Amino acid sequence: MSVLQPYEGGTDGSVYLAADRKSTCWGLLPNAASRPVLTVAPGTALCLDTVSHEGILSDQGADPAAFFAAAGIPAGRVLRDAAELAATARPFDPARRGPHVVTGPVAVAGARPGDVLEVEVLRLRRRTAYGVISNRHGRGALPGEYPAPPPGHPEGAPVPTVSLVAHVDDDGLGRLPVGDGRAVRFPLAPFLGIMGVAAATERPVHSVPPGPHGGNLDIRLLTEGARLFLPVQVPDALFYAGDPHFSQGDGEVALTAFEAPLRATVRLVLHSDPATRRLAARLAGPYAETAGHHLVTGLDTDLDEAVRKATRAALGYLAERCALPAPVALAYLSAAVDVRISQVVDDVKGVHICLPKADLAPLLTGPSGPGAGTIPA
Repeated sequence: MSVLQPYEGGTDGSVYLAADRKSTCWGLLPNAASRPVLTVAPGTALCLDTVSHEGILSDQGADPAAFFAAAGIPAGRVLRDAAELAATARPFDPARRGPHVVTGPVAVAGARPGDVLEVEVLRLRRRTAYGVISNRHGRGALPGEYPAPPPGHPEGAPVPTVSLVAHVDDDGLGRLPVGDGRAVRFPLAPFLGIMGVAAATERPVHSVPPGPHGGNLDIRLLTEGARLFLPVQVPDALFYAGDPHFSQGDGEVALTAFEAPLRATVRLVLHSDPATRRLAARLAGPYAETAGHHLVTGLDTDLDEAVRKATRAALGYLAERCALPAPVALAYLSAAVDVRISQVVDDVKGVHICLPKADLAPLLTGPSGPGAGTIPA
């Protein structure tokens, strides 16, 4: 596989945005005070490069050529934009900012708070044939257990980051070396871990916790063909995307997924009709569609509360779109619907509920707006 360097390898859509220093944010997400790097009309198909933070962070040496050379990756296969960003790396302080690089923000002309920005994922292309899975900073599903201190490690000293380089083989499967000549191989399903709009605040917005603005949702179902619906928080929405993944398991238990760069093409559609605004206000957070499901989300620092929020969102969705009374809707959720953990590692835990379209199609009421039908071809 050839490396998709900036401005090379072909682009889709009508507008291309590279991931250079001027068009990215590192560690903090756009907010109400941010200035857009680009303005597009609603309906625009935008092609943007995304860069993974893995391999460029200060605790990994801030030198991706050296970092990946240790895994046998030649310098010519390191992305130029990743190397340029790494040169600006500062000591990583997870209390003040996150690790993520996002491309944007992009203004969507005419978007108003209360509208809904639909992000249709048209195409996701791998920019490299390698990436990283990390366990660090006492985080993940097993803090204090992993990463495990090496023999002779001084008590109380920081535990080193464990970053494993994974590869993509010619057959399109991921390959994680075991270290003894064997490898674990697994299917890929690329998606953007971060898609969001600017939060309605002028305070710094840490890149790790997701929220009503979207952000670091880490919902692995948002692959090609999916649509994410983001309640607009500030004028012109200020869309951004990053945290690219080649694959992820629900939960993301080590801390990161298979982190690796993508060239993404998305269509940015604006909805301002009363029914959509009412649905978004009731759900109070992002929601999505795949080919087979409507998705609603629940986000909270407490996983149990995240489940409760997702369940309330599902009840609200079924009331708005299907006119189902709450007792009937709750019984249906319990009998037939999956509650899934998006991730447990981003401070704010994520839960998504998958509502099958096949079940709900005969019950849909109201306009055929977002959330009411199937994904167009």
